[in-house]
Amino acid sequence: MTDEKEYFPKVAMSIAAHPDDQDFTVAGTLAKWARAGCRVISVLVTSGDAGSNDIAHDAAHKPALARIREAEQQAANAALGVAETVFLRYPDGELAPSLELRKDLTRLIRQYQPDVVVTGDPDARFYGNEYINHPDHRAAAEAAVYAVFPSAGSRLIFTDLLEAGYEPHNVKRLYLHGVEKPDTWVDIRETFETKLEALKKHVSQLDTHNVDEWMREWAKEEGKEKGLEFAEAYKVMVLRKEREE
Repeated sequence: MTDEKEYFPKVAMSIAAHPDDQDFTVAGTLAKWARAGCRVISVLVTSGDAGSNDIAHDAAHKPALARIREAEQQAANAALGVAETVFLRYPDGELAPSLELRKDLTRLIRQYQPDVVVTGDPDARFYGNEYINHPDHRAAAEAAVYAVFPSAGSRLIFTDLLEAGYEPHNVKRLYLHGVEKPDTWVDIRETFETKLEALKKHVSQLDTHNVDEWMREWAKEEGKEKGLEFAEAYKVMVLRKEREE
């Protein structure tokens, strides 16, 4: 579907492994939803503290780099209209889809009660013949998917969360980006420049510099199938149908 009747959640949660991940992938959608009045929560599982190959940097530099990257993500999220940013501060480059991570994400889903969770495809290993998907991306996505279902809505999973007052919550839709066969396209023509603005807030990362043409071609390619100038494409799991849908 192109979303002929376009879906706009009231509350959305984006879950990504590193600062800048969401801005490369789903920022146009998040900005569009935020403009429509959606409360967007951005969750970063790591703070990107391994995101430098500068030979002047060693392990002692990691806390400083984490602070820099968190500040960059806050600036990017401000550009998008994100309401709140949450940093879980797991170690960058060492992420696993652990029960601990799934519980942390379950707690956040129960706390913020999003209609929609947006994350990556946990099964995506290779893109073309030039890019191996970062294992942190897959780990964050896998934990996010299983936090959405079954953990967030199941009363007797992670009962200590229940005891702490986090009641079960059922997410209505799960949006997966980076999938091989998308079924939903979001028109981001009106928010494409905002996506670029957010991405360029990550000034510590060289691959966010001078990306205008690259991102434009990427968005055009994603929209081509549906005749959209710029789009972001997803596989959408409709987990709860609403009467008006």
